[in-house]
This record gives sequence, structure tokens and C-alpha cells, in this order.
Amino acid sequence: MEQGRTRLSELATLFLRLGLTAFGGPAAHVAMMRDEVVRRRGWLTEQQFLDLLSAANLIPGPNSTELAIHVGWARRRWAGLLVAGASFIVPAMLMTGALGWAYVRFERLPETAWLLWGIKPVIVAIVAQAIWKLAPLAAPTWPLRALGAMAAVASALGVNELAILFAAGALVAATRAGQTGSPGAVRQLLPILPAAAGAAAAPVVTLSGLFGVFLKIGSVLFGSGYVLLAFLRADLVHRLHWLSEGQVIDAVAAGQITPGPVFTTATFIGYVLAGPSGALVATAGIFLPAFVFVAASGPLVPRLRASPLAAGFLDGVNVGSLALMAVVAVQLGRAAIVDLSTVVLALASGVLLLRFRLNSTWLVLGGAAAGLAVHLLR
Repeated sequence: MEQGRTRLSELATLFLRLGLTAFGGPAAHVAMMRDEVVRRRGWLTEQQFLDLLSAANLIPGPNSTELAIHVGWARRRWAGLLVAGASFIVPAMLMTGALGWAYVRFERLPETAWLLWGIKPVIVAIVAQAIWKLAPLAAPTWPLRALGAMAAVASALGVNELAILFAAGALVAATRAGQTGSPGAVRQLLPILPAAAGAAAAPVVTLSGLFGVFLKIGSVLFGSGYVLLAFLRADLVHRLHWLSEGQVIDAVAAGQITPGPVFTTATFIGYVLAGPSGALVATAGIFLPAFVFVAASGPLVPRLRASPLAAGFLDGVNVGSLALMAVVAVQLGRAAIVDLSTVVLALASGVLLLRFRLNSTWLVLGGAAAGLAVHLLR
């Protein structure tokens, strides 16, 4: 992983573009990042990319944003960390902030079903292609493939994502420890795990209280947008009574229908509660822990790979991470491929990716154009 050869302008351009086009949630974001930084630019090897993905999965916060921050750290250390992370976040922040303004003004979200109709099948193809390429590296042996299958089944049955990752990592590390006679290697990974942070919140809406609520969420939240919804309901609806149930659901929807990290739901909520200042404060609160955690854990990743037994833990987490992506891909497929037209879109996207190596950004834009065309013809 050669550091220092990537210009900051290259990092900014790439992650701004991804922030503008990365629809579909974390699994889709990861697939698009892999397409750009591994396949197209060669900034990372497949193994390095998998290790950074696993490191992002082991800390709380928005995983795809943390992966972007990890890539920035790998290429240009502190400057790259800040540029890559901010570039990925800002487009989504501006878009969800605009939705927040429209929601306050018109009391409803704009209609976007036609856009997602065309984009979702393309996203399914992008995620499937990434899994297809990463699977031989993550699971080169039959025991690792069996572990991946078990992790996928556990995820489909609703087992917590973090429990799956740690169980997979610990199993592989313990197996290799038994083979080498060096137990206890998993302790080498403990520095990567952050302590949960808490934050007091004010009973009325203040900028400091808003920052505290979202700082706490960004510091302790593992998992998907559905887990984010649970945190938002607990804090903002039931404890503080700042929002109604319907407003929280609308906020999560705003984060999901815009590209980039779903955590920009915080931007929407901040705008609804306290205008532009609230949007900025809430966004800063929920994303700040991601920068801190990556800065703390990023330097450890190469050291973990250099240790045979810690590398075994990473190998197990890699398999678990890929299994989680596969389950998400199936769930996305069920929601996205709903008729013959979406089947054709997904298959055509897969062919363009695998056979002609078309840039995934152009595929997403093509899917949006297809959705618009169908919307206008109906």
C-alpha cells in the first residue's frame, strides 16, 4: 500500500463523485469503492481492501463512510483521511439538507419512486459483481467457505452483525492458534475496539443538545439503517419528544433515497429541528466519531495483517463481512427486481460490468435515466 502517491485532488474528485452517485446503502457503496480504488486505480490490492472493510465493520458508525476515510488514510494519511471522508459526506449532506428544507416548507418529501426503480436493479448487479470478485480471496479454502455460508445463514436469521463478525474472526483465530500453539492472539485486536461514548441531551432543542444526541449515536451505533431508526426513535421520539414517529420515518427515508451515507438522515433531522445551523451541527455530531475511530484504528490494520494469528482473525472477519454483503444483496434483489424490465436492467448491468468493465458510476446514471424514461412514458 504505497502512501503519498495519490493527489488530494484525486481523492476529493473520486469521493465527491461517489457521494453524488452511490445509491443503495453501505453494501452498494462498498462495491462502488472497490470498483474504483482496486479495479480501476490500483490504489489497494483486493486483500488490502478487504482488510480495511473488516476494520470498518469492527468499529461503530457508518461503515461505508469509514471505508472511504480508511482509503484516504491509506493514501495520504491525515490529509487524505479528512479529504476522502468529507468529500463522500458533503454531497449527501447538501441533498438531505435540501430535502429537509422542502419538508419544512411543503410538509412532505418529493416523489422519487421513479428514480429508485431504475437505480436499484443496477445496484444489485454492482454488489453481486463485487461479491463475485472478492469471494475467491476472502474464502479460498473449504473451511472458510463453510464459515461464510454459516455467517450468511446467521445473518438471514437475524443474528446481530457484530456478533457474526467477532464469532467468525475468533473461530479462525482460535483454529490457527491451536495449529501454531500460540493461544490468545485475539487480544492483539483489542485496541481496535472503541469504548462506547455517551452524551447528555437537553430537554428542549438546542444546538449543543442536538450535537450531543448525534455524537452519542455516531459513537455507539453498529449495523444498518434499521438500527439507526431504532436509536432515533428511542432518543428523539420517546425520550426527548422532539419528533413524531412519522417524522423519524420520513427522515430515514430522506437518508435512503439520496446517494451517499444513510447517516445524513441526521442532516435532515437537524434542519427540521433547528434550520441550517441544526443541520450542520447534527451532521458534525454523527460523523465526527467515524473520523476519530478510523484515525485510531487505521495504523493498526497493517500490523494485524503482519501477525499470523491476528491475520487469522481478520480472515474470519473478511469472510463474515462478505457473507453480510451477500445477504444484503439478496434483500436488495427482492426489493429491486420486481418485473421483466428490472430483470433486464440488472442482467444488462452485470454484463456491462463483467464483460466490458464499465464504470459503475455510469451504470447508476444509466439506471436513473431508465427510471425517468419509464416514468415519462407511463
